[in-house]
Amino acid sequence: MSVGMIVLAVMSVLVLLGVGQRVLDKMQLTDRAALMLMALIFVGGLAPDVVLGRVSLNVGGALVPLGVCVYLLIRADTKKEVGRALLGSVLTAGAVYLLSAVMPDEPEDIVIDPNYVYGLVGGAVAYVLGRSRRGAFICGVLGVILADIAVALVNWGNGISQMLYLGSAGAMDVVVISGFLAVLLSELVGEIMERMARRTRENHDPVYSPVKGGKQK
Repeated sequence: MSVGMIVLAVMSVLVLLGVGQRVLDKMQLTDRAALMLMALIFVGGLAPDVVLGRVSLNVGGALVPLGVCVYLLIRADTKKEVGRALLGSVLTAGAVYLLSAVMPDEPEDIVIDPNYVYGLVGGAVAYVLGRSRRGAFICGVLGVILADIAVALVNWGNGISQMLYLGSAGAMDVVVISGFLAVLLSELVGEIMERMARRTRENHDPVYSPVKGGKQK
């Protein structure tokens, strides 16, 4: 079982246990919908790819995550949020593309699977650019898919004939890790910032003094 599949299994268990309900609410997803989507990604990842010319699309690794991104873009609160998510996706793709250009090609020089590195970096960049749970997920998923497309376009332009695999095998791990990591980072940092803000407000709230019969700073 790949890392992406393991991540999906762990996230499904957490949803069943009621963990992350606030994240799902902010992404406008119910528990049932989230579990269904993760099941579709898991099962779709094992299904045969859909081949269209030189493009091979995996149902679980590309089509379903892209569908979720479209849903989140449609449900965005403002056009500004949509624009920020799309711009963040392009910038995330650029970061992953540049990383792929400097990663070693020789197996003996590779310390960690590049796909995992792309997923981790993509998730971190998507969190910084997404600025919300929904935006972070969109940047994480679209970013790595756009990076794969960019690599293929450059290779085709250089006369290298190859298939463009979107969401297949290791590419699915990148999409899953990047998307979920971006959301988790957004939730974690968001929770810390909210607690700090509450603590600051509490420190500045007036305190009632029973001796003086009023409130003091």
